[in-house]
Amino acid sequence: MSTMETVLITGGSGLVGTRLSQLLIEEGYNVIHLGRKKARKGNIITYQWDVDSQTLEVEALLRADHIIHLAGAGVMDGRWTEERKKEIIRSRVATAKLLIDQLKKNDFHPKTFVSASAVGYYGNRGSELLDENATAGTDFLAEVCKAWEAAVQPVKELGTRLVINRIGIVLSSQGGALPQTAKPIQFGIGATLGDGKQYVPWIHIDDLCRQFIFSIKNEKLEGVYNATAPQPVTNKELTESIATALGKKTLSAPAPAFVLRLAMGEMADAILGGQRTTSMKIQDAGFGFQHPILVPALQDIYERKV
Repeated sequence: MSTMETVLITGGSGLVGTRLSQLLIEEGYNVIHLGRKKARKGNIITYQWDVDSQTLEVEALLRADHIIHLAGAGVMDGRWTEERKKEIIRSRVATAKLLIDQLKKNDFHPKTFVSASAVGYYGNRGSELLDENATAGTDFLAEVCKAWEAAVQPVKELGTRLVINRIGIVLSSQGGALPQTAKPIQFGIGATLGDGKQYVPWIHIDDLCRQFIFSIKNEKLEGVYNATAPQPVTNKELTESIATALGKKTLSAPAPAFVLRLAMGEMADAILGGQRTTSMKIQDAGFGFQHPILVPALQDIYERKV
């Protein structure tokens, strides 16, 4: 890269955005963020945007060679009330619309727009092997993903290359699902969820960030890609693998489905269901996973504290 290209990230202060920003800077990119408050942290400037008032600091878009859209309210951060459900969808769809409307209004044409989506798109499919052509599910998370993916399509009208990465369960020691899942295991209790047979489409956080960077760099890449490790495991295998990585022996005690439903409401279905995804499409495009196997991936996460 002769001149330093600039990558604009929405949701840049989140778990994935933070790590992705670090790795992009290491690769020689300038990184800027869009956020609620104008700020500067190290060499990252955060420009302000606000969906409610439909405002966005245009300088951020002017500077952006590539845009990575990660913004969205945390799906597992609270019980799915009707209000919360609306916010989960709106935080993804309205932000995408604001971004693309402003690009069109100012006649900006970024080279690449990479959007997050999720494997929740497929709904709960048991052990069916799911590639990117599999149909969408019908549950709430599938509805979220469909709306999210539809909201970013209009960016193609600008001649911008669009890549959508459907993300699985991101494994990181810094947040997300892993610390929550590992908590009981550290005390010698391994709680499988429901019957433990549901598939967990996991990915090491660094591989996920590398897939986003690959999406920018590889100009042939277009359309939808699963962002999950090559070997999905069952919930029971995940629990056992975390125990192995932590060097713990656990008494495996299933958390009955009805207890989870009582505690979490409809959100429990997201945990009790699963997707057995394949990552062949991104691998065929030339992407190589550094952490394809679960136990070594977990050991690496804990060793390097990523």
